[in-house]
Amino acid sequence: MDNLRLALWLALGLALFLCYEAWQRDYAPPPPAYQASAPSVATAPVPGSAALPIAPTPGGAATPAAATPLAAPSITPHAVTPPVGVRGTPVRVRTDLLDAELDTQGADLTRVDLLAYPVAKGGAEPVRLIDARRDAWRVTQSGLRAREGAAPDHHALWQPAASGFAMAEGSDTLRVPFRWERGDGLVVEKVYTFHRGDHRIGLEYTVRNGSPQPWRGDAYLQLAEHHLEIEKSMLSPEGYSYAGPAYHDGQRYEKLPVDELDERPLDRALAGGWVAVLQHYFVAALIPQAGAPSAYYVKPTGQGEYAAGFVLPEASVAPGASATFAATLWIGPKLQERLETVAPGLELSVDYGMLTIFAQPLFWLLAKLHWLFGNWGWAIVGLTVLIKLAFYKLAETSGRSMAKMRKVAPKLEQLKERYKDDRQKLNEAMLSLYRKEQINPVAGCLPILIQLPVFIALYWVLLESVEMRQAPWLLWIGDLSAKDPFYVLPLLMGVAMWAQMKLNPPPPDPVQAKVMMFMPVLFTGMSMFFPAGLTLYWLVNTGISVAQQWQINRVVEREDRRS
Repeated sequence: MDNLRLALWLALGLALFLCYEAWQRDYAPPPPAYQASAPSVATAPVPGSAALPIAPTPGGAATPAAATPLAAPSITPHAVTPPVGVRGTPVRVRTDLLDAELDTQGADLTRVDLLAYPVAKGGAEPVRLIDARRDAWRVTQSGLRAREGAAPDHHALWQPAASGFAMAEGSDTLRVPFRWERGDGLVVEKVYTFHRGDHRIGLEYTVRNGSPQPWRGDAYLQLAEHHLEIEKSMLSPEGYSYAGPAYHDGQRYEKLPVDELDERPLDRALAGGWVAVLQHYFVAALIPQAGAPSAYYVKPTGQGEYAAGFVLPEASVAPGASATFAATLWIGPKLQERLETVAPGLELSVDYGMLTIFAQPLFWLLAKLHWLFGNWGWAIVGLTVLIKLAFYKLAETSGRSMAKMRKVAPKLEQLKERYKDDRQKLNEAMLSLYRKEQINPVAGCLPILIQLPVFIALYWVLLESVEMRQAPWLLWIGDLSAKDPFYVLPLLMGVAMWAQMKLNPPPPDPVQAKVMMFMPVLFTGMSMFFPAGLTLYWLVNTGISVAQQWQINRVVEREDRRS
């Protein structure tokens, strides 16, 4: 088998793999829909916006006398009509990492800015993950539902304890309480708890029943979004990265593309897990209290609009008693080491695709090298060196085979001339020459074949890891997740590929020779659109390969002179 021809097939295979993965993300048929086993979601109009889902209200069974949580959420829904024309006022909350607003109508988050993550490197505008004021809006909605009588849903007006809140110096938490009263002694307190140095937000409802009648109901929490499709492109990380709802059932992680929700909504009762809305680098996730069986749903509510959330288990509160509903929100970056401590499986929201098995260990190793070097660029260089060391013996064997192929190239030309009219004899003569010279013509492609999964996995690591976002290396490379602005790394990589080609045996076929001459130009053009971190890896890898092959060629030549 001709070594260079195999190299071309490998390059074509890489291109086909990337195209196939892009097609799978965009057009692959969805898996079968789940059978409904949890609440349906009714809808009601919200003043000033499109229709949004209303979480179900329980009904049916008799009310126990004690404040006891029940085993599972009710599945009997009914619609709730919001007070027409009611508008709330914003309550601003500021911590060291978040600048947020809660609306007194619903006491829900309508804006969350991530202060540590500017939209543009060096810019003043932060990334806004929750926003009710744009076409592509996304808000949180939460509330209570009662079997009988009024309860504060996400349309109710709440009384805040202050018009604004800020985390005090030296304090690790910030409590933001709201209060709602029914008038007959039933009081509900809704408290958000923000944490210093953290994007985790606690949410807790406390129902205090001062009325003469038992109260029975449940609580819900959902993310509602008007989703706008981003044009997909393999050359645009923002466009190619998944954006939309996803959930984890405690065992398995699954994405639910918005355009498939009509045929494949989520409607399940789960103990544990989480539901989230993803975008490139960032995630808004809802996590119920541990161990509680909750009813999860992700359902369309209009053109491009949907809601993703859950209903917590129902509770009964006797007169004079109280009950608590609790959940956690994560509104922030996809910091992998942090996410896995917030909820099991939440780190899977960092979507590495089909090569997660390779990508996660690569990121772990990169993170350790970053701790050592203090710079992600040097961590990539260090990772490249470690990968080359891991494959050193294989690369040495391959290099010696390539060096011997280069040495016997004139003899191969003679054989081709001698047997140009007899293909079978030519192949027999070439195989005999390979055996005599102890050459394996396939060996040169083995390192390429083995390292392809590593290369593609590293591509997704650099594309999806928020830790690399706007991370500088040195000089003009101010963002390893973006392309080189001056194309210096791609050009250097092209030169390194040309040098590598010159050190390898020349193709015996003139057509192959012309194609191989074009390969450095082709890959240089491709790398101009790759993240600078990936091009840096490719450049260092190729540079080390060139140095290694040059040294092996010298050693083989010395051995030949001695013999």
